[in-house]
Amino acid sequence: MKNDQQYYMVREDVLSESMQKALEAKSLLERGKVKTVAEAAEKVGLSRSAFYKYRDGIFPFHTMVKEKIITLSLHLEDRSGALSSLLTVVASQGCNVLTINQTIPLQGRAHITLTIETNMLQGDMKDLLSTLNRMETVERVEVVGTGA
Repeated sequence: MKNDQQYYMVREDVLSESMQKALEAKSLLERGKVKTVAEAAEKVGLSRSAFYKYRDGIFPFHTMVKEKIITLSLHLEDRSGALSSLLTVVASQGCNVLTINQTIPLQGRAHITLTIETNMLQGDMKDLLSTLNRMETVERVEVVGTGA
């Protein structure tokens, strides 16, 4: 058996139905909505054996990035104050900017690579990404890397 495990970040829609249900069952247990594994599995329509198969191997993204360093790739409109507004939002969420790289704007857009420390993040990574995506000057946000 291999001791060094490899991890992958995948979108929810490519997970099998059983994996998605296992995540849902884990969430019910963690939030105290159910008391037993059998109850959680039944509530989400999953066998207990499938739950046990996946429970220790699948995690929501936000639980894997606590106290980590995240690198984001963003496309930003070339407008005065756009980068400043972006950095203000990142700081207001409790993140510490470690590195920032901005390309010269071409065709009204600049590419930003932003590496942030998330151990003081208020809320979870999903909320931060949603907030950034809702900004008027942000056209796209992607997580391109994580590290300890």
